[in-house]
Amino acid sequence: MPSRSASRRCLFILLALSLSVALPAWADTHPGQAALVREVARDTGRSPAALNALLDGAKVQQSILDAISRPAESKPWSAYRPIFLTQARIDAGIAFYQAHRGLIERIARQYGVSPEIIVAILGVETYYGRNTGHYKVLDALVTLGFHYPPRAKFFRAELKTLLELPADKLGGPLDTLTGSYAGAQGWGQFMPDSIRDYAVDGDGDGRIDLQSSLPDILASVANYFAKHGWVDGGAVAAQAQPDVAARSLTWTPAPQWPLEQLEAWGYAPLRMINPGEPTSLLTLQGGHGPEYWFTFHNFQVITRYNRSPLYAMAVYQLAQAIAAGVGDDMAGTDQRR
Repeated sequence: MPSRSASRRCLFILLALSLSVALPAWADTHPGQAALVREVARDTGRSPAALNALLDGAKVQQSILDAISRPAESKPWSAYRPIFLTQARIDAGIAFYQAHRGLIERIARQYGVSPEIIVAILGVETYYGRNTGHYKVLDALVTLGFHYPPRAKFFRAELKTLLELPADKLGGPLDTLTGSYAGAQGWGQFMPDSIRDYAVDGDGDGRIDLQSSLPDILASVANYFAKHGWVDGGAVAAQAQPDVAARSLTWTPAPQWPLEQLEAWGYAPLRMINPGEPTSLLTLQGGHGPEYWFTFHNFQVITRYNRSPLYAMAVYQLAQAIAAGVGDDMAGTDQRR
C-alpha cells in the first residue's frame, strides 16, 4: 500500500496533468498573444476562439525581420533619390494622372490637396498600385508585434487595431489581406491606424477598398493630408545656396525660423519666397556634395506620412516632375510651391 507522501505526489502529478490538458493550445503560440486576445475580446465583443484561430494561423517570417533591419531610408540621398526619381516612374505618374485626371482633380479640390502630391504618394509607395506587397498582413504584424522587440509596442498596437477594424474597412477577410513587410495595405500603404482614422469611402458603395477602388484610394490619401494640415498652394521646399560663412543648422520637421533669418545666417533661396515664411534647413548628401533645402509647413505634412526627410523630398520632387510633365496648365503649380 503506497505511503501518504507517495499518494500526495501522485495527486499533484495528476492535477498538473489535468491543468496542462485544460490549457488552450494557443496559449504559447506567440508571446503575449493571450493578453492581446483578451483586450480585443473585451473591447469588441469578438470571440476569443475566433481571434486565436486567426493568430494561430499567422507565420513568423525571417524575411520580414530582415527587411525592417535595412530600410531604404537609411541610405544617403545620393542613393535614395535614384530609387524613386527615375524617368520610368515619372512617365508612369504622368500617364496615370492623364488617365484619371477628372477623378484626381475632383478629389484634390474636395480635400484641398495638391493633385500631383496625391499621385506622387502612390508613385513612391507602390509604383501607382503595381507593387502593394506580397506579405500577409497578419504575418507581418504578428512577426513584428510579438517577435521584434525594438518596435514591438508600435506593431502590437497596429495588430490590435487591425483585429478591431470593422469589416467594411478591411477590404476582404482578415486572413487574406496582403501588404508590405510592415503590414501596410493598398496603393497608399495605410497602416491599420491610418485605415481606422483616415480611410474614406470615395465611391459611396458603403465599404472601403484600398486595393481595388481608385476613388477610395485617392480620397483616403487626400483625406490623410487634409487632416494633417496640408495648405493648398503653400510652399513645400526650395533649394538654398550657402555662403562660405553660413551657420551650421540642425533640421527639424517643424519650421523653426522665418526665411529671412536663415538668409541672415548665410543661406540664400534660389527662387523668390516670402521672407517671413517659417522654414527649417535640411542638408542632404547628394551625388555632387551637400544639398541645402529650405523646408516649409507642407514638407512637414509629408513627413507625417513617413517621417524620413528623404521620403518627403522624393515625394516632392516626383510630384514636381509629374506636374511639369502633365502640361502647362498644371506646371504653374511648380512656381507656387
